[in-house]
Order: sequence, then C-alpha cells, then structure tokens
Amino acid sequence: MKPPPLPQATLANWREAPYNRWAFHHVRDLIPSADIPHDPRRLRELASRPRELDLAQFLAETQTDGFVVLHRGALIAEHYANGMSAASPHILMSVSKSMLGLLFGSLGIDAGRQVTDFVPELANTAYKGASVRHLLDMRTGVAFAEDYLATSGPIVEYRKASGWNPLGPGDTPSDLHAFYQHLKERDGPHGGRFHYISPNTDLLGWVIERATGRRYAELMSEHLWRPIGAEHNAYITVDRLGAPRTAGGMCVTARDLARVGQWMIEQPSPWVRDMETGGDRAAWDAGSFVAYFPGMPMRYRSQWYVLDGDAPLVFALGIHGQNLFVDRRNELVIAKLSSQTLPLDGARIALTMRAVSQIRVRLANG
Repeated sequence: MKPPPLPQATLANWREAPYNRWAFHHVRDLIPSADIPHDPRRLRELASRPRELDLAQFLAETQTDGFVVLHRGALIAEHYANGMSAASPHILMSVSKSMLGLLFGSLGIDAGRQVTDFVPELANTAYKGASVRHLLDMRTGVAFAEDYLATSGPIVEYRKASGWNPLGPGDTPSDLHAFYQHLKERDGPHGGRFHYISPNTDLLGWVIERATGRRYAELMSEHLWRPIGAEHNAYITVDRLGAPRTAGGMCVTARDLARVGQWMIEQPSPWVRDMETGGDRAAWDAGSFVAYFPGMPMRYRSQWYVLDGDAPLVFALGIHGQNLFVDRRNELVIAKLSSQTLPLDGARIALTMRAVSQIRVRLANG
C-alpha cells in the first residue's frame, strides 16, 4: 500500500517539514536554476564493496534522504528515502559554500585583494576594507543575523532577493546584487572572530564572475564537476537576474557529492592541503558555532570546517542535515543529504558527528 501523498510544496513552505521531504530533491520545480553539466565521457566509476555498518537507526533519526560511504574509492554503503534515488539531485544548502571553496582554489584569484577591487559598487557598504580571504574564512565584521527561523528582517529580505521566498503584498522585486546595498553596518573588525553569514558566499560568487568574466555555473562545470567524473548534471538556483545562490543553492546526487570527496583525496591540490592546516582556532573559538561542536578542536578555512586530529577531518555542513566528510588519511568519504525539520539541530549534529567517528574507527580497524 502506497503512503498518502505529501501536502503540496510551494515557494512559501518548501523548506518546512513535511514539504521539504519532496521539495529538497525537486528544487528546480520551484526556483529558477542553471545547469552545471557533467561530462559523460569522464565518468568516475565506483566499485561496489558493500559492508554492514549498522546505520539504520542513525539514518532514521537524522531524517536522511540520501547517504553514501566510500572507502578507498569503493562504494561500501548507500541509502535512499523519501522518494530519493541514486539519480535524484538534492539541495546542498550550505554545502554549496564548500563547493565554491574548491572552485575558488582552482581559479588563481588573489584572496588577499580587497572585495571592492572586484565589486566597487560595495564601496559604501560594510564590506569596505574586507578582503576576499575574509569572505572565504567567514571573518568579515558585517552585521547580519543568520537566524534561519526569522519571519522578518534582513535574512527574509535576503531570501526574497535570491528567489527563495515569495514576495509579500507591496514588495518590490529585488535581486542578490542589489541586496548588498542594505548591509551598511559593522559589528566588529574584518579579520576578527568566525562570523558565519551566507551573504559572504554569494558575494564570493559575484567576485568570481567579475574576476573571470564568466558565469559561475560554467566555471563550476569546467573546474569541479567534470574533473570529479560526475555521473549527472548538477544545478544551482539563480535569482530573477541570473545571479547564482552560491551560498546554498547547488543541487547534486549523493553519489556525485561523494565523488567530490574522492577527488579531494586523489587530487589533493595545495589549496585542499591548506584547508587541513589553515584557519584560525582562536577565531573559531570566539565564534557562534562553537556550541554545536563542544570541546572539539575546530577551525574554518576556505568555506570548509576542519576537525583537528591525527587524521584531520575536513567537512561541509548545510542546514537541515546536509554533509560531506572527507578523511584523506584513511581514504574515507561520507555524503549525507537530509530533510531534517530544524535548520540547525544541535542534537542531530552531535549524533552525526558521533556516527562519523564510529565509522572512521570501524574502517580504520579493518
């Protein structure tokens, strides 16, 4: 007997449960998007060597839609739910930021330059004096509350500008680039504490397009999606004028997300190696995310999180339970796509970190 159909997902409710169970892997049915083509001639095949990891309870409790584990390049575990399949692209939310971090490292743009060198239109905003590196490491002093549950204020206007929220009565259509003119206030120095705000990453997308004179989706295809041997096209949401939502709008399959991690293991550029060693522990400890990883030796570098240890764990995190974990030393990749109810759920973040730790120990011991 088939389960009853889910209620209708719309632009007004698509990130809320239960609508997100369908919407997170049908995003382009709701929001304009741009393709990120793969190259079918460069497919990276994944050998299959299944292992029993006893993850059923963890996957259920974290409302996981797609889950892939690669060990030494082989597919050892895979799971799908809520209508997902191996061919279903699912939204990455802020794991999109980490995809940008990888792309940026391949473009040769000087991260030490000022943001306004590339986007002079922001000379009268809070981004004056900020470097591109400040954006990459989430260390700008721009005042912006990343409150995912807010029903009004700057973050809601930001989502309207990106096309993620519907306009309200009397609203004037906006766009991502125009939104930055509203960010005039500072709440600290550039280069200070870890201060996570998504507009930093969308601004990086703008910097990339200005520096290269090319569209972001084309660059992502050329420099990341084709080289990893992706099996399917990815896509990214765009605003009404075509600006990409690089902070959260990329949609990919679970296997292709895992292929990103495998590529990082097999083709570790100096940029990827810098992710493992760079970043500022003191800046992280002074930031607002430390409560989600209590007692853990953490850093943030080039849009990636780093858990220090004998084998550093580099990982990406997105709201509602999206993750990519890469342990280069142990040749382990874990990709997780979910439709969790809360945007940031401390209990489920902790559960995920414990599960990843257990998988690492189990596989390291053979």
